[in-house]
Amino acid sequence: MPVALLESPMDIAIVVIVILLLFGGRKIPELMKGLGQGIREFKEGMRTDTTQPSPPATTAPSAPANAAPVEQKK
Repeated sequence: MPVALLESPMDIAIVVIVILLLFGGRKIPELMKGLGQGIREFKEGMRTDTTQPSPPATTAPSAPANAAPVEQKK
């Protein structure tokens, strides 16, 4: 049976109080700003990755099959 973590408004209040005690009131806006920027960059990266085709793989050119063998000097 799954247990819901936040079943009542009292549970939410307790979580908010614990977060305030751990991080302090001044750090929370900075944390939220960083989280928002990270999510925005992730979404932008996902959008650009799916719309732009990847460049073709480059391989070293090989000698043609009908090329004459190269003579080596001794």
